[in-house]
Amino acid sequence: MKQIKKLLVANRGEIAIRIFRAAAELDISTVAIYSNEDKSSLHRYKADESYLVGSDLGPAESYLNIERIIDVAKQANVDAIHPGYGFLSENEQFARRCAEEGIKFIGPHLEHLDMFGDKVKARTTAIKADLPVIPGTDGPIKSYELAKEFAEEAGFPLMIKATSGGGGKGMRIVREESELEDAFHRAKSEAEKSFGNSEVYIERYIDNPKHIEVQVIGDEHGNIVHLFERDCSVQRRHQKVVEVAPSVGLSSTLRQRICDAAIQLMENIKYVNAGTVEFLVSGDEFFFIEVNPRVQVEHTITEMVTGIDIVKTQILVAAGADLFGEEINMPQQKDITTLGYAIQCRITTEDPLNDFMPDTGTIIAYRSSGGFGVRLDAGDGFQGAEISPYYDSLLVKLSTHAISFKQAEEKMVRSLREMRIRGVKTNIPFLINVMKNKKFTSGDYTTKFIEETPELFDIQPSLDRGTKTLEYIGNVTINGFPKC
Repeated sequence: MKQIKKLLVANRGEIAIRIFRAAAELDISTVAIYSNEDKSSLHRYKADESYLVGSDLGPAESYLNIERIIDVAKQANVDAIHPGYGFLSENEQFARRCAEEGIKFIGPHLEHLDMFGDKVKARTTAIKADLPVIPGTDGPIKSYELAKEFAEEAGFPLMIKATSGGGGKGMRIVREESELEDAFHRAKSEAEKSFGNSEVYIERYIDNPKHIEVQVIGDEHGNIVHLFERDCSVQRRHQKVVEVAPSVGLSSTLRQRICDAAIQLMENIKYVNAGTVEFLVSGDEFFFIEVNPRVQVEHTITEMVTGIDIVKTQILVAAGADLFGEEINMPQQKDITTLGYAIQCRITTEDPLNDFMPDTGTIIAYRSSGGFGVRLDAGDGFQGAEISPYYDSLLVKLSTHAISFKQAEEKMVRSLREMRIRGVKTNIPFLINVMKNKKFTSGDYTTKFIEETPELFDIQPSLDRGTKTLEYIGNVTINGFPKC
C-alpha cells in the first residue's frame, strides 16, 4: 500500500468539504482550488492550502481546465487528486493526465471511465455480463431516416438518449411518429452543446418505472462488494430531488436480484473504486441503464444505513488497500447489512412556484437543523454566502436516519421546518409537501411522482420577518393585545 500524504480536490462546494473531512481523518493534508467567483466560498477555507486556478478563466471553466489543475497539483506537490462528482469526475483525459504526472486519480481505471462514459459501450458491456437491458439500438443512430426505420419496427413510446453525459441532457421522450424528427434533432443539438458529442441512440421508453441504483466498491485485489440500493425515483426532468435507502417499494427477492446483477457486472470487468449501477424497475422486471463511475451526490444515505464511510474507502482503495484488510476493515458481503432507513433531500436555491427558477443573491439569515439522526452536507450554507448563477443550485444536502421509514420521514419534516434561509428562495416548502404526501410515505411512487402530483405545488407564500411584524402591529391596533 502506497500512502497518500497530500490530496487535491478538483471540485468545489459541499463535496469538496466532504472529501477534506475524510482525508483529515486519514491524516492526509488537503489542497483546495477555487475560481475568481469562489474567493469567499467555504470549501477553500476547509483545506490546509488553497489555490486560485485560472484567474483569467470563467467560473465553470476554472474547474474544467485540466492543465491548470495539474499545474496546481504539481506546484502543491500532491500525491493524489479526488475529482468529486460533476466537472472532471468522469473525464478519461483528466485521469490519464494524472497518471502521466505520477498523481493518483481517486476513481476507477481509465478503461472503465471510457466504457461508462459512452452509454452505448456501457449497454454492450452489460449485455456481455448477461444483465437485462432495455430493448434499443445496438449503437448510435446516424440519421433521422435510420431513427424512423427503428421506430417503425420497435413502436412507441421511445427514448432518444445522448451517448455521452447525463443529467437529463440530450434526452427526449417520443410518444408518436409526428414527434420523432423534431425530438431527434433537438436531442442531437443538446448533446453537442452539453458534451461536445452529438451522437444519440434510441431505446424503448419504460413508462412509470422506479429508478433504483446499487452502490458498489471494488479494490485492486479483486474484491468487490455492494452496499445495497437507493431509490432515486423522486426526480424532476431526470434530476434527482429526494433519495431513500434502502428502497421501501422493493421486495426482498427483487432487491437481491438487482444487487446480484450489479455485482455480476462489476466483477465481470474487475471494477475498482466506488461506482453506482443504475436500473429502471417496472413490476418484477428490471433493466440496466448506466454506471456512474464516481461518488454520488446521494452517497450520504448509504453511509447512514450501513455505517461504511464511502469517501474514506475510496481514498484507501486508491492507495492500494485491501477492502478486507485492517486499513478499511470492510465486512464480508454476507455481513454487510442495513439498519433502518435514510432519506436525503436536496435543498436548492430554486423557486418551485416559478418552474424551479434558480435564485441568486446573498443569504442574509441562515439557521440549520440538527439533532439525533440528522446529517447536513453544505457548501454555501452560511449567513453572508453569495449565491451566484454560475454553479449548480444545490445549497444543502439534508439527510435523516431512523429505525423505520416513517420515523425517518417525520424527522425529515421536522428538520426541514427547522431550517431558516433568508435572502434567496429555496425549495424547502416543496420538499415538506413531498415528505407528507401519502404516495411517498407508502413507498409506492415512480419517476412520474412529481409530474403526476400537482398538490406538491400547493405552497403558501412565506412572509418575511418585516411583513409579519407589520401584520402583528396592524392586528394589535385593531383588536388590541391578546388577553392572557
